[in-house]
Amino acid sequence: MRHLNPEKLAKLPTFNQQLDEEYGKAGTPEREEFHEQAISWYYGQLLRNRRRELKMTQREVAEKLGREQSYIARVENGKADIQLSSFFRIATVLGIQFIPTFIN
Repeated sequence: MRHLNPEKLAKLPTFNQQLDEEYGKAGTPEREEFHEQAISWYYGQLLRNRRRELKMTQREVAEKLGREQSYIARVENGKADIQLSSFFRIATVLGIQFIPTFIN
């Protein structure tokens, strides 16, 4: 079994330190932009994975929405500035249902 050197481990940067270095400190415009892009990518991957589970093409989804295939590609890659209503329409085509939960 391999043993890790605690001294070397202590010198490694944390994930947050790496984010701070590459995208700026939390709360800065650069970090907020990175966060928005990461969220867009994440939700795009959710839609892509579901589309693939259903064995649908991007073109088929686009046709059901009256959009272009390239739009679906941009959404799935987190490159489209998508409105919530558009996200829900795509999700509905893919059989994804959202149930609102309110937290007090």
